[in-house]
Amino acid sequence: MTASFDSMWADLEPVGRDPRGGYRRFAWTDADATLREWFAAEAARRGLSAVADRAGNQWAWWGEPSAAAKGVVTGSHLDSVPNGGAFDGPLGVVSAFAAVDLLRSRGHVPSRPIGVVNFGDEEGARFGVACAGSRLLTGALPVERALALTDADGVSLAQALGRQGRREPAADPEALARVGTFVELHVEQGRALALGPPCNEHPDASMRIGAHCKGGADTASAPVGVATEIWPHGRWRVTLAGEANHAGTTPLDDRRDPMLDLAALVTSARAAAAAHGVLATVGKIEVDPNGVNAIPSEVRAWLDCRGADPDAVSAVLADLDRFAPRQESWTAATVFDPALAARLSALLGDAPLLPTGAGHDAGILSAAGVPTAMLFVRNPTGVSHSPAEFAERADCHAGVEALADVLAELTR
Repeated sequence: MTASFDSMWADLEPVGRDPRGGYRRFAWTDADATLREWFAAEAARRGLSAVADRAGNQWAWWGEPSAAAKGVVTGSHLDSVPNGGAFDGPLGVVSAFAAVDLLRSRGHVPSRPIGVVNFGDEEGARFGVACAGSRLLTGALPVERALALTDADGVSLAQALGRQGRREPAADPEALARVGTFVELHVEQGRALALGPPCNEHPDASMRIGAHCKGGADTASAPVGVATEIWPHGRWRVTLAGEANHAGTTPLDDRRDPMLDLAALVTSARAAAAAHGVLATVGKIEVDPNGVNAIPSEVRAWLDCRGADPDAVSAVLADLDRFAPRQESWTAATVFDPALAARLSALLGDAPLLPTGAGHDAGILSAAGVPTAMLFVRNPTGVSHSPAEFAERADCHAGVEALADVLAELTR
């Protein structure tokens, strides 16, 4: 199993490397096409039947699933954020194939089909909608809206698909009906598994993802945990108008500089988030005309806000009402199947139970009615969406072992 995992990890390592550090694996690009080819080749190497659904997600099946014989599916995604880390997404896909190898080496004969999935465009880094592949699959993202989405260069999703020789996407209830249970393994995007301890020792737990860890035999040193929920989260766009003018000839009092409004937005969002006990981030901006010696005519900014309490998130947006934020996406809180989470925690030696502030395809499938669980692999630094994202190789191998145990339990 370790050789299988290490070999696949090495094969993926050079794909989509960004010269500035990390990875740039955007959806429907040449790097994405290489990743999709890798997935298909790994499926073929194992004799798994590979198929793409109408939304563009890839599936590899051990056994033949149907609406009457629903499968147990695992996997994640292969795309990245700009300058992203190596583990967010690919760890789940590589571990899924490695878990299949481990089950076969054990002689396991599954009573239900087992599937491995690569969801497309999970990060939303190119077209701005996270979990686009799973949202299209389930019908949560209307096709018309998806096709009209554009990237930073003005290329629409419809155009990007055409350039890659892909057909127009659609919801695929038949593909979704083949999934009886979904278990996504993911690197933890926080430090709960590395730090603990249980949240009842932290009066400020609502402010700290890591403080939410609860239960477990050895919270502070567990390599693998089980997710309980995904916090509600959303994205908003803010357009700040100004007046273009010369930076060297326009008196300060005569300026209409939207960069000042941007600064106010950033600091106001931070203050509102602190006041209401949630997280808020302005992480992307576009400036016109974006010249060093020009006062901008317009600034567009994107706000990400999330927290355990949706009313608190709403309160932050109310505090920022003067900036007229326009909602682009909203995902309500997702509570994973409590019985399934408890069962998997017990199976894995009372693995810690913890929530997450990050969105995942698992949340979209759960919202569509699929019994869903997530496993997290310890991240010693807690850093994610960055080249510094990390998991020890031994913990990755422990994650494969845990995933194989889970798949075996669910297909006895």
